[in-house]
Amino acid sequence: MSGALLEVSQLTTDHGPVRAVDRVSLEVRRGSVTAVLGANGAGKSSLLRTISGLARASSGGVRLGEHEILGTPPERIVRLGLAHVPEGRGVIVELTTEENLRLGGLWRHAGPGAVEEIYELFPPLRRRRRQLAASLSGGERQMLSIGRALMARPRVLLLDEPSLGLAPLVTQQIMELVSRLAHGEQALAVLLVEQNARAALSIADRGVVLNLGRVVAEQPAHALADDEGLRSAYLGF
Repeated sequence: MSGALLEVSQLTTDHGPVRAVDRVSLEVRRGSVTAVLGANGAGKSSLLRTISGLARASSGGVRLGEHEILGTPPERIVRLGLAHVPEGRGVIVELTTEENLRLGGLWRHAGPGAVEEIYELFPPLRRRRRQLAASLSGGERQMLSIGRALMARPRVLLLDEPSLGLAPLVTQQIMELVSRLAHGEQALAVLLVEQNARAALSIADRGVVLNLGRVVAEQPAHALADDEGLRSAYLGF
């Protein structure tokens, strides 16, 4: 799997007696989106949490660029260039939009220029910069979560269910933003976990389907979208 910014090799994660991730291997290259799909309980979020150091792996390997990061503390993984936007957005509602963003760049001592770059990517946040995050819409909170992660200047971005709870039009906007982050000037390597398989495959380069923690299919995104058997069995459309 040479050439990938993120390489996952035979990764296994156990939660007590439950095997949440079962020998998963995948890669994510710079300037691409790899979508991880599957039903609830398939192990998608556990996979991201293990990669980012929030869950402990039982075996396997995770390589970020030239660094083996399995077992590395999460804060060190962030410094090496990986950012994780978890499910549920998790903005700090008592802080303003801009305070949330600055918090994301704190360890880098990011200045006003870094915040301005986020506002260029997400213009709605500029208009809400002085407002408390509690007052933002669901889509704006998702933009804020992604923007806060980008303040750490990652090379690899993990996104967990960014469309969760959003209206179809807002989902489309968020997916377009994710596509621009990967395929635009930033050229990030994006690993996207998404329940909305149709939306994810519309912007992804490759798709990985999980079932009970195992990879049951890995194909170019257009091939997965065209496979009626896989769609019916695992993707729900």
